[in-house]
Amino acid sequence: MKTLFVSDLDGTLLTKDECVSEYSIRHLNALLERGLALTYATARSVSGVKRALRGVNFQLPAVFYNGALIYDIVHDQALDCQFFQQELRRKLYESLLGFGIAPLVFGACPERETVSWIEGKESPGMLRYLERRRGDERLHPVRTEDALLDGYVFTFKCVGPRETMERAWNVLKYDPALICIYHQETYQEDYWMDISVRSATKANGVQFLKRYYGCEKLVCFGDSSNDSDMFDVCDEKYAVMNADNWLKEKATGVIGYCEEDGVAKWLDEHAFDDRSAQQ
Repeated sequence: MKTLFVSDLDGTLLTKDECVSEYSIRHLNALLERGLALTYATARSVSGVKRALRGVNFQLPAVFYNGALIYDIVHDQALDCQFFQQELRRKLYESLLGFGIAPLVFGACPERETVSWIEGKESPGMLRYLERRRGDERLHPVRTEDALLDGYVFTFKCVGPRETMERAWNVLKYDPALICIYHQETYQEDYWMDISVRSATKANGVQFLKRYYGCEKLVCFGDSSNDSDMFDVCDEKYAVMNADNWLKEKATGVIGYCEEDGVAKWLDEHAFDDRSAQQ
């Protein structure tokens, strides 16, 4: 039996500096060299992951945008994609405006990934996000709603005060066409709401990879609300010590903090305990 190991990134594998520690880089690379089937499932984009995982020799395709995109970075190839159709993206955008929310729109055009927003409508939280990513080639300010919603749209990301995000989430979470994840941002005080089409989940993403590689067992690691559905479909699921308490209750076990290399240390100790981890 072959096991696929899948880790969340922010708050799980990554440190508060949004990178992998030197310790984890060394130990993960040693495990990957031995043939460990290890990948990741993240809300991040392909470009955002490349920076955060610099130094780790991941080879397998991974789950991006919380399941909206399955992408093979090594071969620069999309394996699966769940994006908004034009009518739904327009309807959602108008709903967000009704709550006083101007979103960041994550998508792609034939040439590149894009993070689009309407210039002049930036919220304080959005400005903080954009400042941290100054120089990012994906950043794509636009002037019209048509330009904002153009191309393949994977995710609407909304950031702002808790009251505003919670009010919108309490309505949009009941829309059967959407999956709406609400959480406090890992590294700041902002509250975020990530909205994708209903089929774009980490659960569907990791199950796709399980079938793609002919694996029989899934083991995952996570810390927050966007890992919950992934926990539901994995045979074993481990929450880092800094995870939400309710996620710990769903977990097979609780491992070390993300800041203390919890995932790498668990894999060092357990990944090759039996033949299920072997290729």
